[in-house]
Amino acid sequence: MTVLESDLLAGYPPEVEVPAPEVAASVAATGRTLVVLDDDPTGTQSVADLPVLTRWASEDFAWAFAQRAPAVYVLTNTRSLDPDEAEQRNREVVRNALAAAGGAEIGFVSRSDSTLRGHFPLEPEVIAQELERARGVRTDAVVVVPAFPDAGRVTIGGTHYVRDGAGGLVPVAETEFARDATFGYTRSRLAEYVAEKSGGRYPAEAVIVLDLAVVRGGAGAIADALAPATGGVPAVADVVTENDLRALALGLAEAERRGKNLLYRVGPPFVRGRIGQEARAPLTAEEAFAGRPPGAGGGLVVIGSHVGLTTRQLEALLAGHPAARVVELQVDELLRGAPLEPVVADVVAGLAHGDVVLHTSRALVRGGSAAESLRIARTVSAGLVDVVRGTIARRRPRFVVAKGGITSSDVASEGLGIRHAIVRGPMLPGIVSLWEPVGGPAAGIPYVVFPGNVGDERSLLAVVRVLTSTVRA
Repeated sequence: MTVLESDLLAGYPPEVEVPAPEVAASVAATGRTLVVLDDDPTGTQSVADLPVLTRWASEDFAWAFAQRAPAVYVLTNTRSLDPDEAEQRNREVVRNALAAAGGAEIGFVSRSDSTLRGHFPLEPEVIAQELERARGVRTDAVVVVPAFPDAGRVTIGGTHYVRDGAGGLVPVAETEFARDATFGYTRSRLAEYVAEKSGGRYPAEAVIVLDLAVVRGGAGAIADALAPATGGVPAVADVVTENDLRALALGLAEAERRGKNLLYRVGPPFVRGRIGQEARAPLTAEEAFAGRPPGAGGGLVVIGSHVGLTTRQLEALLAGHPAARVVELQVDELLRGAPLEPVVADVVAGLAHGDVVLHTSRALVRGGSAAESLRIARTVSAGLVDVVRGTIARRRPRFVVAKGGITSSDVASEGLGIRHAIVRGPMLPGIVSLWEPVGGPAAGIPYVVFPGNVGDERSLLAVVRVLTSTVRA
């Protein structure tokens, strides 16, 4: 059922302009660093100039904290793991972060999908348990903010929607994302979603709802609404604009100043709003290559996501970039154990002459259960990683674009061997981030993290055109 956004907003106050420096000043005053546990690397698409870790030993956190940034991203990739593995990884990351921080003030953000897919409420609950164990800190509320206005996901009246591009809003449970084989759900009203995913441990009526009247009512109103929160109760927040994110940030800061201990379960732009960072303009080709002359040969585009939008973007890329060499990884053959060497050789040969598009076959292979579907997805991603690893050992691409959450995570950490990176900014307004690898075999290769479910049909083509503009020039 599609509803008009204008009709839903008619009953709420207009947005209030909140300057980003005002929020940044409130963060600086605390001296706190946010540690963002990102369940796939796409969460960096809304921020710029922040450190990213794909490993989380104490020496990795020492490097990240030494950057003196207001937030540090840790790529946990837990969306590709089963619940037990996700729990173990979250515990390890939090324990190592707390140990590396010593007595320094840090906070935690559990970053997940703006279309509600992921291990919830497991991940914030694990973080809360570790904070209480290590520092005696009891979490009062988990603030749930999935909105991602840049990508057309907004929350109004406690219900989460996806914009249809024509002024309409579709409840998220009525979209393809809710039919995810591993993380599917049936509720669009966030309080009901919380009850559904928690198996009723958090009843819908117990969830605190910070609707637009509260969010746009000032920091005090938000803090007042959170005053009764205790025991890690979920609190869901409306967000439609960047100003809403900043207004919410000021209210959360005020609640914390009053003594509330908060954790966050959020979509990509929350961190930008929470630390008071201005939205950065999309990077130019010169900025993407950090002012260095690009290498010879072609770039590599790796596509693993199977959502419908990704397939349409792939079709547009191939139509608009006919010179690119196309290499298809057949999933059914991969699952039967077919050798990957011919695929690697094909990619390497193509890179000598121009860009290569490596993609999985488009027919989605599902298992008989959520666990089996996840196993298949991990097997396919491992195949892509092996091809990328074999390719980079023989020939360095000019750039790498990875499409899809699990794909981009595994290509970064395993395929390219990226351990530390700096996210430099977006390739498209508010979406699609570029990392600058720090050290390792991928140093000097711009790496673009492109989620499967953002942009329009021509967005992937647009990004590739920016990265190849130096060649055309």
